[in-house]
Amino acid sequence: MDFAYPENVRALQKRLEAFMDEHIYPNEAVFDAEVEANRRRGNPWVSTRILEDLKAKARAAGLWNLFLPESQLGAGLTNLEYAPLAEIMGRSHIAPEAFNCSAPDTGNMEVLVRYGSPEQQRQWLEPLLAGTIRSAFAMTEPGVASSDATNIEARIVRDGDDYVINASKWWSSGTPDPRCKVLIFMGKTDPGHPDRHRQQTMILVPMDAPGLRLVRPLTVFGYDHAPHGHGEIELRDVRVPATNVLLGEGRGFEIAQGRLGPGRIHHCMRLIGLAERALELMCKRAIGRVAFGRPLSDQGVTRERIANARILIDQARLLVLSAAYMMDTLGNKVAKKEIAMIKVVAPNMACQVIDWAIQVHGGGGLADDLPLAHAYAHARSLRFADGPDEVHRNQIARYELERHRA
Repeated sequence: MDFAYPENVRALQKRLEAFMDEHIYPNEAVFDAEVEANRRRGNPWVSTRILEDLKAKARAAGLWNLFLPESQLGAGLTNLEYAPLAEIMGRSHIAPEAFNCSAPDTGNMEVLVRYGSPEQQRQWLEPLLAGTIRSAFAMTEPGVASSDATNIEARIVRDGDDYVINASKWWSSGTPDPRCKVLIFMGKTDPGHPDRHRQQTMILVPMDAPGLRLVRPLTVFGYDHAPHGHGEIELRDVRVPATNVLLGEGRGFEIAQGRLGPGRIHHCMRLIGLAERALELMCKRAIGRVAFGRPLSDQGVTRERIANARILIDQARLLVLSAAYMMDTLGNKVAKKEIAMIKVVAPNMACQVIDWAIQVHGGGGLADDLPLAHAYAHARSLRFADGPDEVHRNQIARYELERHRA
């Protein structure tokens, strides 16, 4: 495995870092203040002027749609080449959207590139690539353990030239956002099929379809993540054209596996950057803060945590790069064990590093004056998103046991 990046990737890293320094970091507080101002006016669920300005600047700078491997619609980068760029973007909560590289849109765009019909791509992929709309992915349900997708109860029933949908979904990220115009929705068209993995279908559902209702925005440790956020939605007799089906009836599980691989690794790439920023804050605080007559950086417990943080971050990065290399060279399906491994390692690593950074900041680490509390809430949520730790550990163990049985 050769992790040396070609010249075009190194150039993109430099340009991206310069853009972050000049435009992203200085405007994080501006974004937060604008959201809060909208909240005081009674509606935080509106797009911010600052982020739209940043998106225009990023697009003009050629730092746009850097993902999408094996597609002429992106920057022409492999998963391995995209990794250091996603890491840089992961350092800020506003950066991924500024470069049109944020979840769940990246995963949804990859689905439309791989599985969408020309008409579906014209209607939904093109505006997503342009950053003029956003999207959501509706899979998880409040009534069942959705980490096992065969449990899903949502019904998609054919009626002439349409499908009729009835379901309750939650943790559908982006649904409270008025810019969210389409759902990629997963439900069952054939619940009696003997193959439990052929019961599910994915279908495109416009957010303004009659019968689709936002029940409520959801919070993560008190953060609503406006203006994008996460939502609980209800669909009652929602009718959409049969042409909105992706790939075909019974292909939903297949699409989900294809979507979640890139989605998982993108989360992990960004978490590396988030943990790096937390470590930087921890080191600066340790050097400048004096307790019991000497800087925290001279005290053994702090040094041990800094050293362990460095080790954990570098271990996680190498595992992410290894998984990306396997996805590029052998395909997502062959790399499924490595993808499962990083999905366990990266969020747990980030939670631990951010926790140590919070601790060295004392009470200040708990406040929103620093990005650490928000970062912890985000990292902790990713131990559930795209499958909980327990499911991935179970899969990893199964792959290992099968290897020894063989």
